[in-house]
Amino acid sequence: MGRVSRGTMVIAILLGYLALGVAIAQDKPADTMDVLREKVRTDKKLVLAAALDLTESEAKGFWPVYNAYQSDMIAHHDWVLRFIEGYASGYQTMTDESAAKLLTDFLSLETKYVDLLKSHRPHFQKVLPAKKVARLYQIENKVRALVYYELAREIPLVK
Repeated sequence: MGRVSRGTMVIAILLGYLALGVAIAQDKPADTMDVLREKVRTDKKLVLAAALDLTESEAKGFWPVYNAYQSDMIAHHDWVLRFIEGYASGYQTMTDESAAKLLTDFLSLETKYVDLLKSHRPHFQKVLPAKKVARLYQIENKVRALVYYELAREIPLVK
């Protein structure tokens, strides 16, 4: 199995964990979701290690930088989760005013996401060649696209 196939398969598995996590989160305590999130993070690291094909020297510099990045992304995804929860709780009674706030909050989250990517780029470029940084961002984008696709399938349009 080539790198692309293996990476694609693992990303699909990660997506499966995330979809399962949404179902579990609805019925189980928060600690179950925390265990699931940790499993996804661990598996994502395996995907990255295989896809980036890091040398020992690169790995030594990369993982601390990646862990700091991941910590910031976890905080960002927590904001996204709160945004979705807010949308879900106000969906049935949405007014034009709450829809305008929803759009402002959404655009703010998207801007913060891009700002996070930009702020971490120089740190990654200090420890990896540009092609590997580009590959890292491609992988991150693919995982985000898969997750957002699943969310888009589940979240209804504003009435």
